[in-house]
Amino acid sequence: MTTELLAVVFGLAAALGWGAGDFSGGLASRRGDVYLVILVSQLFSIVLLILLALLWGEPIPAGGDLLVGGLAGIIGAIGLVTLYRALATMAMGLVAPVTAVVAAGLPVIVAAFTEGLPAPQQFLGFAAALAGVWFISRGSERATGRAIRPRDLLLPLFAGATFGLFFILIDQVSDRAVYWPLVAARTASITLITATILANPRRTRAPAGSPPLSRQMPLLALVGVLETSGNVFFALATSAGRLDIASVLASLYPAGTVLLAWLVLKERLAPRQWAGVAASLLAIVLIAL
Repeated sequence: MTTELLAVVFGLAAALGWGAGDFSGGLASRRGDVYLVILVSQLFSIVLLILLALLWGEPIPAGGDLLVGGLAGIIGAIGLVTLYRALATMAMGLVAPVTAVVAAGLPVIVAAFTEGLPAPQQFLGFAAALAGVWFISRGSERATGRAIRPRDLLLPLFAGATFGLFFILIDQVSDRAVYWPLVAARTASITLITATILANPRRTRAPAGSPPLSRQMPLLALVGVLETSGNVFFALATSAGRLDIASVLASLYPAGTVLLAWLVLKERLAPRQWAGVAASLLAIVLIAL
């Protein structure tokens, strides 16, 4: 298997991990405080990453790789908080696609300058993937009754930019370093989320009727495992191939979330969501050629 094909496989695996993780995290957030969901799931995640690093015997990399990983974690945590704020205050059908498209588009621009232009069919694949993400995410949107104002785009654009920067920074670490830079990223993000909770303890008040946190631990552990798999596979994808290919394919994660909601929760998919799934499948074929 060529390295470029490995990048495709790992990028898709990252999308599946993140998509399933978002689905599981969404279920957990319905039952408890979102900040605690993020914090506890990331604690499970960092333990798993340390175990994987020790199991694979990965040496601790140079300080520069750990610093880049920590910076990526801080930026990713800021993006996550921004995303949840946007989802809580705005139409999800607007927030999700704008965030995902910007997160994928920024690394494509950077890769064009640092790694050269991709093949023409891969450009078409990128366009199909971005269209697929847009239609999948907006398929169930209800009419808002008013036109979209420019300021409505600020939070989604900022969240997408932070996720795009996370992709770019993870690509900068050594190809031989996978787990320890992600440990540094998780350490930084856990520190930031903890500081946010301590600054406003009222954030952690669970909704009335929610089950105790101890009963949610299996689901939160699953969220941590899935999010960790997404991060690891993305790091492997950027090590094996181009940043733009890894980022665009990994940004198909909304497809996994939507399809799991269809299979598990029996949520109906709108026609445009099926069109988005078809566009995503076409994108995978074009990018892999």
